[in-house]
Amino acid sequence: MHLALYLETGIHQGGWRHPDCSISGGMDWKVYKAVAKRAEAACLDMVFVADKLSIDDNYGQHFAQSVRYRPVVRPEPMTLLSALAAVTDKIGVGGTVSSSYQPPYSVARMLANIDHISGGRAAWNVVTSVSDGEARNYGRSHHYSHAERYEKASEFIDVVTRLWDSWGDGALLPRTEDGFYADPEHMRYINHNGRHFTVKGPINLPRPPQGQPVLIQAGVSEAFIDLAARNAEVIFVVMPTLERAKAFYSSIKARAQAFGRDPSSIKVLPGIVPILGNTWEEALAHESHLKSLIRPEAGLSFMSASMNFDLGQYPQEALLPDISEAITGSKGRFQYVIKQAVERGMTVGEVGKWYAESLSFFSPVGSPKEVAGKLIEWYEAGACDGFVILPPYLEMEGDLFLDKVVPLLQHAGVFRTEYPGETLRDTFGLSKLKNRFE
Repeated sequence: MHLALYLETGIHQGGWRHPDCSISGGMDWKVYKAVAKRAEAACLDMVFVADKLSIDDNYGQHFAQSVRYRPVVRPEPMTLLSALAAVTDKIGVGGTVSSSYQPPYSVARMLANIDHISGGRAAWNVVTSVSDGEARNYGRSHHYSHAERYEKASEFIDVVTRLWDSWGDGALLPRTEDGFYADPEHMRYINHNGRHFTVKGPINLPRPPQGQPVLIQAGVSEAFIDLAARNAEVIFVVMPTLERAKAFYSSIKARAQAFGRDPSSIKVLPGIVPILGNTWEEALAHESHLKSLIRPEAGLSFMSASMNFDLGQYPQEALLPDISEAITGSKGRFQYVIKQAVERGMTVGEVGKWYAESLSFFSPVGSPKEVAGKLIEWYEAGACDGFVILPPYLEMEGDLFLDKVVPLLQHAGVFRTEYPGETLRDTFGLSKLKNRFE
C-alpha cells in the first residue's frame, strides 16, 4: 500500500490543545522538518501540505469565531515544499495549488523548480477552492460556481502540463566549446488561448525530472470524479466507511478505464485520522480526551467555510435543518455529512463537535495492532491503494503511527521497507509521462 502524511497542526480540532502537540497553532519549521525526516525513515511515499487562501470568515460573516477557537495559520505550500525537499532525499513532497486563483504559468515554474530541487519528488494537488472568503482576496465578491470552477480546473491542468512539455527532455545541451546552449527544435510555444487563460509559453525552466510532477486531486462530487478520472494520478478522498470507500474505488477505476486509462495508473488514498494508544483502553481514553478539547465553534466555522454557507445563523441548540441544496462550496463531502446529521436528529452544536473530531474522515481507534489490522482490511477489501494519514496533532518525537503501525504493516508484507527508486513516480509505481509534443 501507499502512505502519505498530512503535515498540519492537527486535523482533529481538539488536537492543537493536547499537551503532546508540538505545534502551538503557528508555523514551526523545526517540527515540520523533524516529522518529514521521520516519515522518510519509515519509507512513507510522501508528505503533503494543504492550503487555503483566506482566514475563514463565513461563520457569522466574520473571522472572529475561526481565529478564536481553532488554528488558522496556513504555511504557503510551495515555499515549504522547497525547504522540505532540501532536507530530505527520498520521500515525495506534495502541496496544494488553486486552479481558481493562481496563474498557471507561475504554478508551472514553481513546481518544475521544486521537482528539480528534489531530484524528481514533487507532487501537486489541484483544488478549485471553496469559499467566498478566498474569492474576496483575489478581486471577486463571490466564488465561482461549482460547474465553472471545475471547467477552469480542467483548462488549468492542461495549460500547466503543456508548459512542462514545452521543453523536450533533450532541449538543454550546454556546450561551452562552441557556445551551443539549448536546441530550439526541442522547445516550443504552447500558444494557449482558452476561455479562462491565455498563455504563450514556453516555460523558462527545463522539463521537470519526472516529466510532470505527480498530479493529485481531492474530492468526491460528480464533477470532481469526471475530472479526476481523466487526469489524476493520486486521489485523496473522504470516505468514512468501508462500504462507501469500496463503491468509490470501483467507480473511479471504471471511469478511468472508460477514458482509455489504465486503472492502475490512479492511486486512491482515503484520508484517515488514527487515534492510537498502546492498548485499546489507552486509545479510548485518548479519544475521549481529544473530544473534550473541541469547541463546537471550531467545527461550525470549519464547516461554514468549506460549504460556503453560514451555520452561524442557527442557534447551537436547534436541530440542524437539511441545507444540502444550499451548499455552494464542497458539495460531495458535505451533502453526505448533512444527510447523516439530519437523520440522527443532531443539534447544530452537536454537529460542530462531531465534525471537528475527524472532518468526516475514517478514524480508526485502537492499539497499533488494531489500527494496522483496520488498514489491512480496507486495503485487501479493494477499498483503496493506501491512505493519507492525518494525525490528530503533530509530535516532534514518539509518534505511534510511524513508530509502531508502519512496522506492523511492513511485517504483514503490505508496505515497503525501502524506497524502490529515486523519484516519487518510482515510489508510486507510475511511469514517466511522455512529452505530448515529441
